[in-house]
Amino acid sequence: MRVLSIVLFLSLIISCTNNKEKHFRNSFTKGEKEILQVADSIIQSAYYATLITLDKNGQPRARIVEPFFPEKNHIIWIGTNPKSRKVRQLKNNSKATLHYFDKNKLAYVSLMGNAFLVNNDSIKKVKFKNGWDKFYPNKKTDFLLIKFVPKTLELISISDGFTGDKTTWKPHQIQLQN
Repeated sequence: MRVLSIVLFLSLIISCTNNKEKHFRNSFTKGEKEILQVADSIIQSAYYATLITLDKNGQPRARIVEPFFPEKNHIIWIGTNPKSRKVRQLKNNSKATLHYFDKNKLAYVSLMGNAFLVNNDSIKKVKFKNGWDKFYPNKKTDFLLIKFVPKTLELISISDGFTGDKTTWKPHQIQLQN
């Protein structure tokens, strides 16, 4: 009976975790699709991003990261040291922002959402970049993944004609989840 209870509990957790991603929008207007295409271009050319988390006092903390290119639904994976401040901060509060800036295009993309820690060896093996051995000598103990799941995308790209609101400077915004 105890084993059955544990199995049911784990199934519920997995079901709830998977449901988080089922709320992503699967259709966008023509204008939103254009914004997403420009955002992907900025992300590709920027390469590095700034990950912003909240410390225990609610103070935003920023650091440069080398994320992977976004997957479906703009989910973005990031490698990190499991002993880093960002890991402690994300354990306390999963809210985060990932910000990309392309100086040449006078453009930026900000993604707001939640970041989750993933310590799965098979995923870590796939998500390990060449050259990271010097940062993570032991992949099992020195390397952890962050799965960033965005809810909102904001974009400004002067060279692509996305200049935002002329009065308030509010960027173009897309809700990626329902």
